[in-house]
Amino acid sequence: MEKIDLKVKRRDTGKKNVKQIRNSGLVPGVFYQHGIGSIPILSDLLSLRSIVYTNDTKLVNLFIDNDEPRECVLKDVAFDPVTDRITHFDMIGFISDEIMNVDVPIVLVGQAVGAKEGGIVQHTLHKLPIKCMAKDIPSHVEIDITNLKVGKAIHVKDASVPNATIELSPETVIVSCVLPRAAVSKAAETTETQES
Repeated sequence: MEKIDLKVKRRDTGKKNVKQIRNSGLVPGVFYQHGIGSIPILSDLLSLRSIVYTNDTKLVNLFIDNDEPRECVLKDVAFDPVTDRITHFDMIGFISDEIMNVDVPIVLVGQAVGAKEGGIVQHTLHKLPIKCMAKDIPSHVEIDITNLKVGKAIHVKDASVPNATIELSPETVIVSCVLPRAAVSKAAETTETQES
C-alpha cells in the first residue's frame, strides 16, 4: 500500500468555527483512534486531493501540528451536493495488529465480452467493506470482468480478499452487463410482433 504524508492542524469545534474554516478554503476533519478518542483537525484542500481522488486506499502518515506521525487511512469523506467540493473528512488511526473495518476501492480489470457484443457494463458497487488486520488492508480489490456476458453479473461472493472478511451480503451486485434500453425496447417490440 502506498504511503503518503498529510500535515494538518488541530481546530476548534462548533458550527460557527466549522463555517469559518470552510469559508477560508480549508476542510474540517476528525482523526479517530481506538483508545485515544477523536481529535478535530483541518487541512487544506490541495493536500487532501491525492488521498480522496484515487482508486487506491493509501496509508497516511498524519502529522497533527508537527507531532510524531500517526498511521491512518481515510475512513469517510463528505462532498457539497452542488459544487462537489470536499466539505469534511474522517481519518482512522490504527496499530498494525489491530482488526478494523475499512472500505476498499473496487477496480475493474479487462474488457467485458458482453461489451463487445453491444452490452453496457454497469459498475454499481465501487467500494467493498471489509474487516481485517490493519497490516493486511489492500490498496484496492481487482475484479476481472473479461468473461462478463450480456445479462450476467459479478457478485460480492465472487470477490476474494486475502486475510479479510467481506462485510456485505454475498448476493450484492458489483458489476453487470446489460443491453442498452433501445435494444431492450426493440427486442420487446419484435416479441410483440411475433406473438400478434
